[in-house]
Amino acid sequence: MNVTMLLDMAAEGFGDRVVTGRRESGLTAAQLRASSLAAAAAIREAGADAVVFLDVNGPAFPVALCAAARAGVPLVPVNYRLGDEQLSPLLANHPKAIGIAGPDQVETLRRAGLRAQTSEEWLRAAREAEESDVEETFTDPDAAAVIIYTSGTTSAPKGVLLRHANLVSYVLSTVEFGSAEPDDAALMSVPPYHIAAVANVLTNLYAGRRTVVLERFTPEEWLRLVRDEGITNAMVVPTMLARIVDSGADKALPQLRGLAYGGAPMPSVVIERALQTWPHVGFVNAYGLTETSSTIAVLGPEDHRAALASDTPAVRARLASVGRPVPAIELEIRDYEDRVLPPRHKGRVCVRGEQVSAEYVGQGKAVDAQGFFDTRDHGYLDEDGYLFIAGRADDTIIRGAENIAPAEIEDVLMRHPAVLDVAVVGVPDDEWGQRIEAAVVARPGTTAEPEELRRFVREALRGSKTPDRIEVWDELPRTPTGKLVRRTVVSRLNSDGAGV
Repeated sequence: MNVTMLLDMAAEGFGDRVVTGRRESGLTAAQLRASSLAAAAAIREAGADAVVFLDVNGPAFPVALCAAARAGVPLVPVNYRLGDEQLSPLLANHPKAIGIAGPDQVETLRRAGLRAQTSEEWLRAAREAEESDVEETFTDPDAAAVIIYTSGTTSAPKGVLLRHANLVSYVLSTVEFGSAEPDDAALMSVPPYHIAAVANVLTNLYAGRRTVVLERFTPEEWLRLVRDEGITNAMVVPTMLARIVDSGADKALPQLRGLAYGGAPMPSVVIERALQTWPHVGFVNAYGLTETSSTIAVLGPEDHRAALASDTPAVRARLASVGRPVPAIELEIRDYEDRVLPPRHKGRVCVRGEQVSAEYVGQGKAVDAQGFFDTRDHGYLDEDGYLFIAGRADDTIIRGAENIAPAEIEDVLMRHPAVLDVAVVGVPDDEWGQRIEAAVVARPGTTAEPEELRRFVREALRGSKTPDRIEVWDELPRTPTGKLVRRTVVSRLNSDGAGV
């Protein structure tokens, strides 16, 4: 199967149901299909080999995704926050593409040599042509469907190539066709260049659930939109959930039934407060990567409730896990000699399955002889198969001969009532190789005292894991999807500490 077949099934199964956009102005499944058919014909006529999307998430994005799929070319959603210096090498990879951009950036695409329209112009052309007689075509399931450039928080971005077969495998293994009620609606608050945006368009479409996008997040606007649009399901990143729970706005959301989160580690204190704020909501922790077509492990609603209510330490601890692998994924924890490790032993998280692409543009597939992909995340499984992520391999602090996971120290600091956000990193040190330093953001109305925070960590962990220095900042550098840009933290701390 390919991505267009998912849309065809939706159009045939519930064609008159609005599947993307607001209640009154959104597109039905049949309209989405017709618009994507017309747009695909225009893509083929132009001889384009890709569709570059440089705009915020909005009504043009699902049409662009489906149109590119029907035309047999990849959609390339690009970070609209990048400057010209960062954009130029990415756009140079796609000289024959057509471009779709926001009004402020359409000229950027044209200067790069792309034939480009604004999102509004492109969407209007697709809708006006939707009644035309458009030739149906078949897209090879092995064709490229999407190319997403990784955020590059620790290195230069790489283009992850996801094929139709990868995305369809993910959808079919995690969603039941037509399972949503006619009035169900999902709220997305992630940009189009994040894998969650692609995955949620497809999974909600296949389920028959309307997708609504909040382009510019604020806690107040998120809460208002949930109420006004009758949102039943939502997806956020941890920093968003923390701000929503901390906001002074009215948080009564009787229609909300499910709330998924992912994209970055979730501090236990934040999810505990969220569970207490909305006890009727089913929370889902979805762990995945761009290279795996989104989610590969899930901590479901009953897991959350059982962990919160349990007095058994092993069960309670699962609230900090990312759950168990989804059915189509094989997962192993391995050491650096590729030996599979038993429960409770930390190692490399390696995965295999049809949804796993692990393929980079110009570099090929990054899998071993058995087809396993090293996620570069460290973690372990408990005795019941729950996966705990200990952080990225690149994040590990090596102090002397000891490997230290920043996530362990960050989790302790987040328990302090004065801490709203935290980053722990290794800063170069002549004696130890690296020293542990941290930056925190104080919770509004509180004062975060660095020495008090150091004592707080020392009481919970041994002295070798206590940060040598803690600074208080107004905010931490994070990507729009909530990932911490650790290299920026290291650079600023190293600069602030020069001469110390």
